[in-house]
Amino acid sequence: MTALPPPTGDTVPRWLRVPLSVKFAVAFVGLVSLVLLINGAVDLTLNYQDAKRTAIETQRTKARAAAERVDAFLSGIESQIGWTTRAEWRRIPPEQQRYDFIRLLRQAPAITEVAYLDPAGKEQLRVSRLEPDAVGSGKDFSTSPRFTQALAQKTWFGPVYFRRGSEPYMTVSVAHAGRDPGVTVAEVNLKLIWDVVSAINVGEHGYAFVTTATGRLIAHPDLSLVLRDTDLSGLSEVAAALPGSRMAGQDYEITTGLDGGWVLAAHATIPRVDWIVFVQESLRDAMGPALESVIQTTSLMGLGVLLAAVAGTFLARRMVVPIRQLEDGAERFGSGDLSERIVIRTGDEIETLAHRFNTMAGRVQESYETLEAKVEERTRDLNQSLDDLQRAQSRLVQSEKLASLGQLTAGIAHEIKNPLNFVNNFASLSNELVDELRDVLEPASLDPSTREEVEEITGLLKGNLEKVVQHGKRADSIVKNMLLHSRTGSGEHRPVDVNALVEESLNLAYHGARAAKPSFNVTLVRDYDPAAGTADLFPQEITRVLLNLMSNGFYATEKKADGAEPGYEPTLSIATRDRGDSIEIRVRDNGTGIPDSVKAKMFDPFFTTKPAGEGTGLGLSLSHDILVKQHGGTVDVATEPGAFTEFTITLPRQSVTTTAPAAPPQPATETESQP
Repeated sequence: MTALPPPTGDTVPRWLRVPLSVKFAVAFVGLVSLVLLINGAVDLTLNYQDAKRTAIETQRTKARAAAERVDAFLSGIESQIGWTTRAEWRRIPPEQQRYDFIRLLRQAPAITEVAYLDPAGKEQLRVSRLEPDAVGSGKDFSTSPRFTQALAQKTWFGPVYFRRGSEPYMTVSVAHAGRDPGVTVAEVNLKLIWDVVSAINVGEHGYAFVTTATGRLIAHPDLSLVLRDTDLSGLSEVAAALPGSRMAGQDYEITTGLDGGWVLAAHATIPRVDWIVFVQESLRDAMGPALESVIQTTSLMGLGVLLAAVAGTFLARRMVVPIRQLEDGAERFGSGDLSERIVIRTGDEIETLAHRFNTMAGRVQESYETLEAKVEERTRDLNQSLDDLQRAQSRLVQSEKLASLGQLTAGIAHEIKNPLNFVNNFASLSNELVDELRDVLEPASLDPSTREEVEEITGLLKGNLEKVVQHGKRADSIVKNMLLHSRTGSGEHRPVDVNALVEESLNLAYHGARAAKPSFNVTLVRDYDPAAGTADLFPQEITRVLLNLMSNGFYATEKKADGAEPGYEPTLSIATRDRGDSIEIRVRDNGTGIPDSVKAKMFDPFFTTKPAGEGTGLGLSLSHDILVKQHGGTVDVATEPGAFTEFTITLPRQSVTTTAPAAPPQPATETESQP
């Protein structure tokens, strides 16, 4: 047998024969170093521009946010004035008007003087913190902008002026609603914007300030600058932002601040008052991230190269032996020896691969032992799914029952409404006929006894007809509430901002109570949790529930106030809380409270403790159905007779149903028969 000649053509030169570990180390270190160098060069090149753009965008955002906060201050003043501009306000007694103005001054510290101009522009009432009050002065403001502009624009913000040469003021006029409206005029002390501006956080050393369209300072963290009527139109950042400037279209600038240092300034305008809100931050603080990024990038590059060299060397040295152990173990697994385990302690993918081999063998051995446990686990999952389906079926059946009951209720109520309208209309007409009968018999010559008997009979007849009208109206209210009670599930099902919904309902309830009774007064306490967020609700139905609970609270405080001791202050508190997968709403009043005997039946339909004509007993029943049956939530009541009542509503963030329950069909119109 002849020996084969050694290979010659494809042999690798001896100087290229290096161990695998050396090849891995060189490739690893070289690749990592190259990537780090390229990445570092790109980061250093683009870092400055990115940091500058980020800083500018941040300043823009802060400027817009600051402008929104100042605008919210003005909107708050406008809102406070708004409740004195209702159409019926000018018809209330002058003493009540003066009381409303005094209460407005208490609730809005920024307002120092408020006046009412009648539809002819004459001043009829003025209440002031600084000067004596004036009633019926008759001063003519019919040609003044505070009157003419308010009628034309509904709300007019006058120019800023400085009283006594130091304190900035502005006139705000709001036209009343209705025909031939009057105007409420308020003098607002803009010095109080200092609180808003001082609370605006602009970095570590930055701040915000507000100027007019001509550059006069209105608000600044340093209040002394405002009181000196400072003109900042010469400051470069202000001059660039003023109307007509060549840089008016640019909302940021790198310039020098009031202290002479370099700053990054941005501004935003408040169009309706032509104010400009500026925010500025020292350039060092604003561009600080750029310098930090350069230092960080350079440090990471050096550390990365060093770690790559150390890691490459270490991994290369530990690579060869574990690979050989893994190769031997794989061969034993392939031969069927599942009891053998590979022990490798490298802390990398090779050790993970060894564990996978060991896990594979262990799972095969344990497959028969764990099969029964897996079957039990799957059975539990199936039982849970079955329970969920049964609950869903129960809710569906309940919804169908409610829909059928609502349809029946709507039909019965609609059938009752027509004869009830006849009773009400004919009772009112008969009452008028009794008055006409009295007028006809007035000139007739009747002896005194007969006339007295006629007067007595007509008086009794008129009293009976008034009772018929009173109870007829109560029956009509019950019918309307029956129709309302049958309409569960109406409205659109969508995500809703909980705090906004509660605030809107509170405003509707309060102004509704004020419209029904102008002398009504109650202190509102709001405690909204910012984390309450949104929930999947029927907003119209939840608003109906909140209006009912708040109206009941107003009623309880009013009843208690009628016989309360001096010093009692009617109060209604509204609070929201984030409870994770649910949200909580609390409505608390310090009214008459609820006795235990009433508490047990308060959610029953048609149960009420109010006098005839003031309630039908369907409000709380409808609220309970909306919260529990429609939304899958809960409602709890805590009360102490003579002290307080608190309703706690808990609603899931995600709806318990995917679609709204079908609403019962309603009549197209509700006809009212006329005699």
